[in-house]
Amino acid sequence: MLETIIAVLIILWLLGFSFKVGGNLIHALLVIALVVFIVRLL
Repeated sequence: MLETIIAVLIILWLLGFSFKVGGNLIHALLVIALVVFIVRLL
């Protein structure tokens, strides 16, 4: 479940770079998702 959310966030983040939409919220969510993913790996 968490991996799916992270994948969706990464896709939205990349689309945000392509179309210049999303703002800082998607970047904050991506950072949070990556931190949680790294913690789960450890």
